[in-house]
Amino acid sequence: MAALMAALTLGLSGCAMTPADPDEAQESIQVIAMDTVMIFSVYGEKSTHAAYAAEDEVRRLEGLLSRTEPDSDVSRLNAAPAGEEVTVSEDTRTLLEAAQLYSKITDGTFDCTLAPVSSAWGFTEDSFRVPSRTELNGLLKNVGWDKFHLSEGQSLAASHDEGVEIDLGGIAKGYVTDAIAKILEENNIPRATISLGGNVLVWGDRPDGTPWRIGIQDPARVDVADGYAGFLNLTNAFAVTSGGYQRYFEEDGKTYHHIIDPATGCPADSGLTSVTVVADWEQGESNGTLCDALSTALFVMGEEKALDFWRTSGSGFELVLVTEDGRVVSTDGLTDCFAPDETSGYAYETVS
Repeated sequence: MAALMAALTLGLSGCAMTPADPDEAQESIQVIAMDTVMIFSVYGEKSTHAAYAAEDEVRRLEGLLSRTEPDSDVSRLNAAPAGEEVTVSEDTRTLLEAAQLYSKITDGTFDCTLAPVSSAWGFTEDSFRVPSRTELNGLLKNVGWDKFHLSEGQSLAASHDEGVEIDLGGIAKGYVTDAIAKILEENNIPRATISLGGNVLVWGDRPDGTPWRIGIQDPARVDVADGYAGFLNLTNAFAVTSGGYQRYFEEDGKTYHHIIDPATGCPADSGLTSVTVVADWEQGESNGTLCDALSTALFVMGEEKALDFWRTSGSGFELVLVTEDGRVVSTDGLTDCFAPDETSGYAYETVS
């Protein structure tokens, strides 16, 4: 997933002088990686060390997981002949396992083997076109989580079937935010905000003791300053948004967005314009990865199936759905931390 989701509504400042109180020491850096502008704002005595350690980790993981980096694990796997096992890093193996898991539990609405289909639409290369139904049908024969294979046991090997290509872009930034959370924990960081475009991690609380305020972009007002569908007040949490407004093109008066339905090979027509998935940070858990994968999968599902999934999965996450018919639907676990934007014109609903 590329592009912008929810911006922290307080401004993230540039590098600051270190105040007398080490709890207030702050380092803010901007990083451009994974086709995303990222902003890390970190507080505490080790803020500078942690911020730049986070940047190093982003670049290390990009070098392993990017489909467009020629020497990455993913590129080497895609370039290998069908059936040939390729040795990958532990990080890549872990993320491939997660990709298979989320494909299984979402009945394939999340699928990391959509790479050739996305390329057919030009979203990977920014060379947009509308492929024919015949072309898409041919490509869909090679789509499916069961068409790439991980070796048994602890071996770090993976392979794929004929015509299959992997793209972890729909889950990699979530994995990166999980890795950054570990860095913050290891460095005893009291508070931080980490923005990877559509993926946000808030760590601790604000210096005044209140929760961080995250604005969820209004898909209908992407060109309007402060155009939000609502606000989340969070501490120690991940929030990830997927929306059709993030990358799209128009042809013959019709808009085509980048979130592809694996069942059709076409941009998902689900009645939703954005999905935000929220989960608490928990030590030892990978909730950033969870939020990233589910934000895509639930967008494809549409409102009814997404809410059914939320009710039955028991995965410990909450949702904010923005619909094409002018509603914002939030789950009741967010009752105390979601606030409407009264200027948006949306009708707001809470579901249980």
